[in-house]
Amino acid sequence: MTTAETSAGGLLRSRNFGPYFFGNAASASGTWFQNLAASILVYQLTHSPFLLGVLNFCQFVPSLVLAPWAGTLADRFDRRRLVLASQLISSVLSGALAALAFAGDATEWVVIGFAAALGLALAVSQPAQMALVPSLVRREQVPRAIAMNSATFNVARAVGPAAAAAIIAWQGVAVAFAVNACSYLALAAALLVVRPAPQPRAVGARLRDGLALLRRNRALILYLLVVASVSAGTDPVNTESPALAHAFGHTSSWAGVIVGAFGTGAVLAAFAFGGRLAGTRKQMAVTMSVMAGGMTAFALTRWLPLALVFLAVAGFGYLVSNTSATARLQLSVGDQERGRIMALWTIAFLGIRPLASLVDGAIANAAGVRVATIVLALPAFAGAVVAAGSHLQSRSVQAADATPPR
Repeated sequence: MTTAETSAGGLLRSRNFGPYFFGNAASASGTWFQNLAASILVYQLTHSPFLLGVLNFCQFVPSLVLAPWAGTLADRFDRRRLVLASQLISSVLSGALAALAFAGDATEWVVIGFAAALGLALAVSQPAQMALVPSLVRREQVPRAIAMNSATFNVARAVGPAAAAAIIAWQGVAVAFAVNACSYLALAAALLVVRPAPQPRAVGARLRDGLALLRRNRALILYLLVVASVSAGTDPVNTESPALAHAFGHTSSWAGVIVGAFGTGAVLAAFAFGGRLAGTRKQMAVTMSVMAGGMTAFALTRWLPLALVFLAVAGFGYLVSNTSATARLQLSVGDQERGRIMALWTIAFLGIRPLASLVDGAIANAAGVRVATIVLALPAFAGAVVAAGSHLQSRSVQAADATPPR
């Protein structure tokens, strides 16, 4: 395996990972059109930070409830087909919401209802999609591929919200919903092109098998805690971005700039360190502290240009922390178990979001969105302390070596 083949450029030129990367980037960008348009519309209709929390709660609570079943599906059935079906269903749902918005019938509760339906599709497909990535590359390329996969979401986070804000200001939220409906088809097309490695099926896979993995290798618990704490710590950027824009004295359309600044820092981390992101627990502790410190500094700063710099720093720390933990999780289990371990990852990363969103919205409603941002950063500080002091040792090399290179 040459350096060129394991580089970011080499992966993007590869037969399987390249189409998937660009299709996923388009789909993820469309999701930011959806999320920002939904947040702006709900905030314009209600001016309620709490309802922004309810919106995100309804979008992500299916991941908390259904992830264990979704992980079992991902290990028992064809992952590519599961993700393809979810993209097509999501496209139909987003198209229906766009039609209602064009007709002027998209009330706040209609938007929240569609967010829950889209969250249901995401919950079913997310473990399969995460587990699919290693099957598109050789084992030596897995850390880089995971980093690049994370980069697609953060390229979308950097570009999607700003583009969405411009579209919303120019054409309105209905067009943003329509763009999202089309974006799902980009990943669907890519999935028709790629040819993953043969997937070992886990016959008789059960829900409790995922928990058995944690008992066998307790280092996995640490990695899941890292994922959960950075997800909770960055929730204000996703949930309260319109309210944050108003806190800095700007209109709701500046929410896209705020989210984009965070994504820019994450993208820089992915492309600068993508091949070296399966970090040690001490490195994770440092990068989690960077993320939490950046979020706190962002909340305390009154001048938006400087605040955006701190937010980019937070995005940098977030990406390195999350991708390090995710790479360790993926490499710590065999391919036939990967769907179930990524179901636990989904609970940690997306399942924590509905709870964090409600807490975020309630604190913002009572004490202000800046206070909420600082409070939500505390779990990441705590996670950094746990990671730095943990004596758990990973058996990732043993598990990974049990699976021969493809």
